[in-house]
Amino acid sequence: MSGTLHILGVGPGDPELVTLRAARLLGTTPAYAFFAKRGRPGHARSIAAPHLNPAAEELRFDYPFTTDLSVEDPRYAEGMARFYDDCAATVAARLTAGQDVALLCEGDPFLYGSAMYLFDRLRATHPVEVTPGITAMAGCWSRAGVPMVHGDDTLSVLPATMPEGELTAALGRCDAAVVMKLGRNLPKLRAALAASGRGEGAVYAERGTMADEIILLLAERDDSPAPYFSLVLIPGRRGVR
Repeated sequence: MSGTLHILGVGPGDPELVTLRAARLLGTTPAYAFFAKRGRPGHARSIAAPHLNPAAEELRFDYPFTTDLSVEDPRYAEGMARFYDDCAATVAARLTAGQDVALLCEGDPFLYGSAMYLFDRLRATHPVEVTPGITAMAGCWSRAGVPMVHGDDTLSVLPATMPEGELTAALGRCDAAVVMKLGRNLPKLRAALAASGRGEGAVYAERGTMADEIILLLAERDDSPAPYFSLVLIPGRRGVR
């Protein structure tokens, strides 16, 4: 009888923001898996550390590359597909043997989470249960004290990797927005915000809810590359309430 794959959202960074259900499963599941950049401890693993079963087997999956190749390079998609195939096979071996596995994912698993790729590969052959997590954006807007949507405001979640024209148009269509995947795209985002008239009040949040968080107006942030755990908040509430 197959074990169950528990995909656990462990929240935005503060271990106290792990849900009760995720904490219970982290403390009882006999094996856990997580993704990490080579040479790094793994963000989801660090968040989950206080809740882990010390006797559990650890399955570490190091990304073959992160910024080494552009996502437009055909080798990126091919390499990542092989990587996720291998990860799924490793997890499937435990599940087939009847062992439950917890797969850790920062934030919520179904919002830009790598866990989705194992979900896609294993859901047809093994039981999979998903525990939602507090998203990075929720952690950041709470820490920043920025109410985002009111009444019938619309909210868009946008990657800063979009072409500038598309990003400008998308910002102009919504009342509030969260812009993720900043990286080296801050100059482009500033230009899109200016062109759409949405730059005033935009807030930059980096490592929200973590001990080393940085939250400030985007206008006060320079254009140096932003780390992975950063985003920009453009609040709504433009109409009368």
